[in-house]
Order: sequence, then C-alpha cells, then structure tokens
Amino acid sequence: MIMRKLIGILVCLSAIATGIASAGAEDPDADTLRLGRHFTELFQKGAVEDVWQRMSEEMQSALGGLDKLRAFQVSVSAMSGPQAGILDEATERRDGLRTYRRRAAHRNGASLLWQWSFGDDDRIEGFFVRAVPEEAESAHLAYQTRAALRLPFDGRWYVFWGGRTLEQNYHAENEAQRFAYDFVVRENGKTHTGDGASLENYHCWDRPILAPADGTVVSRIDGLPDQPIGQTDTEHPAGNHVVLDLGDGEFVFLAHLRRGTVTVGVGDRVESGEEIGRCGNSGNTSEPHLHMHMQTTPDLHAGEGLPAQFQDYLADGVRQARGEPVRGQTVGVEN
Repeated sequence: MIMRKLIGILVCLSAIATGIASAGAEDPDADTLRLGRHFTELFQKGAVEDVWQRMSEEMQSALGGLDKLRAFQVSVSAMSGPQAGILDEATERRDGLRTYRRRAAHRNGASLLWQWSFGDDDRIEGFFVRAVPEEAESAHLAYQTRAALRLPFDGRWYVFWGGRTLEQNYHAENEAQRFAYDFVVRENGKTHTGDGASLENYHCWDRPILAPADGTVVSRIDGLPDQPIGQTDTEHPAGNHVVLDLGDGEFVFLAHLRRGTVTVGVGDRVESGEEIGRCGNSGNTSEPHLHMHMQTTPDLHAGEGLPAQFQDYLADGVRQARGEPVRGQTVGVEN
C-alpha cells in the first residue's frame, strides 16, 4: 500500500516499486536502453561502486550507504543466480524521468523485473529488482460500486497509481488492494517544491481528506508518526487511517493520514464530503499522498478488493458521470 515513488530501491527492508510497462507500448529510447543495459550489467557482475557513483544524492540518501547496496547485490545474486536470458525490454518517459525495464530469466528458474530511472543528467534516480508480479485474480472485475462515491478530496489531484493493469497500478498484484488508488497533488509536473526533502514541501501535505460516501467508522488510527522522506514504517503499512463501512459489504480504506488530524471515532456516522483527517506520510509510504481502496471486509489483510467507481467528477477536464480514474489523470470534483 506504499505509494512507490521512483527515488528508492527495492531491498528486503523497504519497497519502492512501480508497475510493468507493456513491452512494445512505445518505441524504445536508444539512450535509455543503453543506460539501462549498462547499469544492469554492472550490477549483475558486482560492480556496485560504479553504480553507486552514478546515483543521485537523493538515491544514496534513501539507500543509506554503499554497504547496503553491496549487500543487496550479493542477496540478489545468491537467490536468483546468473541471468539466463532477456524476456523483454521497454523504456518510458514519465514525470521527468526516463525509465528502463527488463524482464529476465535467471538460472534458478526465477523471472526478475529490473528497473532503472534516470534524470536529465543521466543520474540514477530510481532502481529496483523484484520477482515479476502478476495481477491478482478477482471475482469482482464486473462489480458495480453500490455506494454513491465522490472523490475523497476537493481540488485537483493526480492519479499516481490507479487502474486495473500492473502498468497502471502496482497494487493490482494484491488481492485486497486489487483496485486501489494513490493520489498526489502535482504543480508544474512535480509533487513538491524545492528538493522535496521536507514533508512540508509536498503539495498534498496537510490537505483535507474527505469521506467518499455516507458511512460508519469501523476503525481509526491516529497516533503514528509521519515518516521523514527516505524512511518508511513497514510494521504499520496503512499508517494513520480510517476505515468506513459503506453498507452492502463495501468497506473503504483511507490511509497515510497525518498524525493528530483524524477527526472521527469508531462508531461515528459520517456524511459524504465530511473531513475525516489530513493528508500525511505515516506508515509504509515514500512521500505524502492519499491511499484509498475498497474491499469486502474491514480487515486490511483479509478481504477481496472491489472496484471503486466515482460519480460526477472531472478527469483531465472532462466530466465523468461515473468511472474509475487511471494512472496519469488529473481528477477533481466538478463545482
């Protein structure tokens, strides 16, 4: 449920991830291919110092040191073995980054996804390696939301993750979060001002989060700290959050709220559009954002994800009577 930003590294301790781009979805960029292939080869043969030197300061800070990168390389090599072959490659430009992705078969039978993201100066701004994910099976693909859902905020927000495919939404591999959303606020193509080192730099920080429908509060957490940029709380993935029972077997989760801002208690009846807290950075999250998803139970770890179709909203300026926002759209409530 972490909002996986492309300025981290997937190690055994923390996960900063993204979805798989479909091979052939766009013509590969030759320079990004060259860089991605070069750094994948360096990492696989153990030349981690060369990789480290090309990482941005933000990447190095998020990783925590050359020793951690070296330990990660040893762990990947031991678990997967040498690369046996490349299954496919792709490149993508998004949010000011050039991203290279590779699916590769390895000698121990595993298929791994390799991803590198580069800034304009060719510095490494994101990197991860993980088993190739698959979209979770769901019996609810044709489900129609019963509650009258509105967007859980006012103003214009950007859909960082949302949709039904892994390309659109890395949550799609998780059964309970199969149709989840991560929302941020972007201005001039960025989610923050300055270098983004402070929580207060983020445009969505402390913005009101609203009940997306009438419902009853069945769970709330409010005392967890907001994580500094570069740190995550994997023991409390949802962080400060509110769970609403919307009736008819629909439960909605609103997560990563700012500590001390949750305004509702268990048993409270809330109305659609009522403020329930403020956007924060608590839990397993890489930057301030709102995570929202709907499922069949109030237990984060035991439920089946349900599609959340919102009513009467704007997507990239076009009115939607009913729909599911997807990654890359800017959405807001029509006034």
